[in-house]
Amino acid sequence: MQYMMIPPGQHKLPPLPYPYDALEPVIGQETLRIHHDKHHKSYVEGLNKAELNLVEVRKNNNYEYIKYWENQLAFNGSGHILHSIYWTIMAPIGTGGQPYPLTMQQINQYFGNFNNFKEQFKNATEKVEGSGWGILTWQPTWRHLEILQCEKHQNLTQWSGIPILVCDVWEHAYYLDYQNKRKEYIDKWWKLINWCEVERRLVLAMNGQVPIMMNI
Repeated sequence: MQYMMIPPGQHKLPPLPYPYDALEPVIGQETLRIHHDKHHKSYVEGLNKAELNLVEVRKNNNYEYIKYWENQLAFNGSGHILHSIYWTIMAPIGTGGQPYPLTMQQINQYFGNFNNFKEQFKNATEKVEGSGWGILTWQPTWRHLEILQCEKHQNLTQWSGIPILVCDVWEHAYYLDYQNKRKEYIDKWWKLINWCEVERRLVLAMNGQVPIMMNI
């Protein structure tokens, strides 16, 4: 399937794939509404603004503020991408299923067994310093899965890694429901994982394709 290039400044906020109350009681509808409609939207707007300003930078050959706009591009672009993945790899409790064959095979092959993977992912995510993400990536350079911590949206990135499964641990993702109990949020969030979407993303990544989200 062919995808058209998204022109500078034309990124859009993708709609949630479920109603605001679909992830209750793990994630409340107020949290989901604020997180998606306000926080994610701000990353989309910031990304569009950065891209359009960089168009002007190139047009005018004026690079005085290039450091600022490159930072905004990385921060907001990464936030937009990770949130777009985050919504799709969650599903209402009881509908996300179990890890699919390829996912389980790759987990067992690299981490030894599923429990090893689960405990490493949950502990790495809990111990992200400050705001950030726990991320399972497919690393085509090594040809295996890798668990990474991500500070903010873009720090500590391992280049060429393709996000397969992401858990948001910015406070706005859980504070209304769990206050400062990040571990409790992660433990309950685990029940929301949409393993079908994780498998889809892994299949595409292993075949050299970056999983694309439409309209982002």
